[in-house]
Amino acid sequence: MKTLKEINVYQKRVILRCDLNVPRDSEGGVLEDFRIKKLIPTIEYLLKNEAKIILLGHFGRPWEEATFPRSVALKKKYSLAPIGEYLSRILNYPVQFLGDCIGEEVERKVSQMRPKEIILLENVRFYREEKENDQEFAKKLADLGEVFVNDAFSASHRNHASIVSIPRYLPSCAGFLMQEEIENLSKIIKNPKKPLIAIIGGVKFETKIGAIIKFLEIADHLLIGGKIANTILAAKGIAIGRFLINPKLEEMASKIELTNPKVHLPLDGKVSLIPIDEEYIHVAAVGKVRREEECFDIGPETIELFSGIIRIAKTIIWNGPLGYFENEKFAQGTHSITEAIVRSKAFSVVGGGDTVAFLHKYGFLDKFNHVSTGGGAMLEFIAKEGNLPGIDVLG
Repeated sequence: MKTLKEINVYQKRVILRCDLNVPRDSEGGVLEDFRIKKLIPTIEYLLKNEAKIILLGHFGRPWEEATFPRSVALKKKYSLAPIGEYLSRILNYPVQFLGDCIGEEVERKVSQMRPKEIILLENVRFYREEKENDQEFAKKLADLGEVFVNDAFSASHRNHASIVSIPRYLPSCAGFLMQEEIENLSKIIKNPKKPLIAIIGGVKFETKIGAIIKFLEIADHLLIGGKIANTILAAKGIAIGRFLINPKLEEMASKIELTNPKVHLPLDGKVSLIPIDEEYIHVAAVGKVRREEECFDIGPETIELFSGIIRIAKTIIWNGPLGYFENEKFAQGTHSITEAIVRSKAFSVVGGGDTVAFLHKYGFLDKFNHVSTGGGAMLEFIAKEGNLPGIDVLG
């Protein structure tokens, strides 16, 4: 894989694939800019080398909307225009936004670019061809540039046209963000300092089972919380309240043996009714959660157990909050585990959109050795020992 400093970008049209999928308010305003700021070193390097910078990015999953591919409301909701304005402010440098990512007008504007100009193209996911990895679409995108730089690590586990097919047509390399991600995550899968502690939380068990299986192989301890833990416990027939599990997830969960000494599941949790009744919150032992209740956070015994294991760690990787932290009544578990990681002095890596949102909210972002821009990509990178579709095609 080539890196940015190994490729000539001087006064060339450079397509910089970036992930602009950041939290936004109802008017499109940026609420949290972690992913945007991580792009700045690559952009500044390209400016220094007088490149003509073409930013190609995505936001959300507009294809899931009933009005896809186009409607006025959908266009406004998923447009990258507000991102362009925000990026221009934090760069203190003009960023020209174009209302499409292909077409004659885009081609004309790009052909007129001068060195050190920045153009931001519209959301590439407004085209279904992006998700379908359509080669004709990829070629139209590639024709806009002379060099392709991938800094969208968080989308590089996807076989999308702008991720895996543009490099077929252009000299390509990894940007500084991509390089940073690979170097830090490789420390987890290649001779990590032991003990290695993996912490998995969040909601979607099916997207994390591959990483869980890998961690059972390489980690010394695996701490599991959130709905991921509820799924496993429910699959094993342990009373965890009003929690339904489908046969597919039950089959996946069967791969995790509760007798495995590496596996640590919650001993207790904070529970409430459905919908949440904030007057009805109490701590219950796992196995004694009533049918009308649901577990929304790990409890004090679990916090003590997990924190004790974290204290011995030399390397920690964490993905997914350990409770429904959006409600402060259920944020204590994730907060306590964060503090335990920070106190541990271990080499610490964390990733996942919800986890990063929590760290941002409580001011912990700068307390970790590496905060990944990827959630699913980070886990897949580890599960597949450093192989991702968007990385394998570079250079």
